[in-house]
Amino acid sequence: MADEFIKGLGILTVAGLFWMVLAGWYRTPSFGSTEQLVAPLTVDTGSATLLNLVAITLMDVFFWLAILGPLTFWVLVPAGRQARKAIDEARSN
Repeated sequence: MADEFIKGLGILTVAGLFWMVLAGWYRTPSFGSTEQLVAPLTVDTGSATLLNLVAITLMDVFFWLAILGPLTFWVLVPAGRQARKAIDEARSN
């Protein structure tokens, strides 16, 4: 159980860090505003370079990884193990 917890925490920490860095670069219009990290993109995607488009895509990937990664290791994996254990016990009886 501790193994799944640290895997989920590691995914949350690393993906959240990368998301915050990229969101700081691409979603912060000014550091005096109140919309830091959640503002609309500051780069026009129509004229963005390939590197900007890759970073914007990775920003969305890291956001969803930070949400779904811990959810997988903290909820789905233990629930799957419990379900498999219940099925094995039902078959043995």
